[in-house]
Amino acid sequence: MSATPPAPDAADDERRFFLPDFCAAPAVLAIVLIAALLGFVLALARQSAGGGFWTDLARTSAFLLWTGLLCAGVLCKARSRLARMPLWKAAGWALALMTGTVVLVCEAVYLFGQHWEDQLGVKSGLFPTDHWSFLLPKLWIAVIVGSLTLRYFYVASQWRRSVELEARARVRALQARIRPHFLFNSLNAIASLTRSNPARAEEAIEDLADLFRVSLSDARARISLREELDVARMYQRIEQLRLGDRLQVLWDVAELPAQAVVPSLLLQPLLENAVGHGIEPLPGGGTVTVRGRVDGQTMVIEFTNPVAPSGRKSRPGNRMALDNIRQRLELAFPGLSSVEVQESADSYRVQLRFPLVMAESAAGEDGS
Repeated sequence: MSATPPAPDAADDERRFFLPDFCAAPAVLAIVLIAALLGFVLALARQSAGGGFWTDLARTSAFLLWTGLLCAGVLCKARSRLARMPLWKAAGWALALMTGTVVLVCEAVYLFGQHWEDQLGVKSGLFPTDHWSFLLPKLWIAVIVGSLTLRYFYVASQWRRSVELEARARVRALQARIRPHFLFNSLNAIASLTRSNPARAEEAIEDLADLFRVSLSDARARISLREELDVARMYQRIEQLRLGDRLQVLWDVAELPAQAVVPSLLLQPLLENAVGHGIEPLPGGGTVTVRGRVDGQTMVIEFTNPVAPSGRKSRPGNRMALDNIRQRLELAFPGLSSVEVQESADSYRVQLRFPLVMAESAAGEDGS
């Protein structure tokens, strides 16, 4: 019997739980700002000709701030336990914890005010004097606002979950479009060798089998850069058998960390484009240059190939592959990636830029 197996399940339950992580700094900052803004609005709404605005603002903001932070602290500590409960039970306990915290804060404020005024012997006007008229409205407000807040968190969680599932489905669909395209081109390359050079065709089939064993056996959305480079080099060997010395590939990627994670089948389609659109139409062939570097926390990978003369046609499908890669990078790194294309009279360059994410930090993101 081991105590370790339940840990991944518990961590996964907590990650998917509908309540946000109130221990995180952004959540605490949001609570402080909301409490300050709400306190200002309430004080402004209660302002009268008699004045007392700043006193009311300080009293209301302090009460809301402490109540909000204490509720967040309680939910923060209870989140891991609530995440293992059924949804309805977790929501009920969360509402009870928030309501109980509000009641305790109200009781503490009332008792402190009574003690304060007993010590001074005069009424300060800062604290409530009627116990139940102070407590009951706050209790009902806590129940109503707490219920609405939990409902909002649940709807937001379901929306994020649907977006995540849609993004993964789109990734799988884009991968499915790339793989048949690559398979057909590879089979055409092997078919051209079956009669002229059966031995080399057999080598190409073995490379193709190894390549698809790697790409099809891995259902993850991301793989390590080392694996992705292996896939691209397998494709290079298949095309090398067909094109011979006409195809040269210069790999300048030593600076890239091998354990960085990238969307699978990211580099092979770019190498395929460079070969099909740049090298194959040229009678003398040419060199495809693949350069990679790390720019701060960003990975930069460039593919450069010569351009075929305007009178010579290259393979179709260049834009489809680039669009697929652009979409997949956007799904993997929303708003943080780019695909830039620069075309001149004698060269064609594609540059990929996306965040550097190492395998250890990415393991918790995909988890599939």
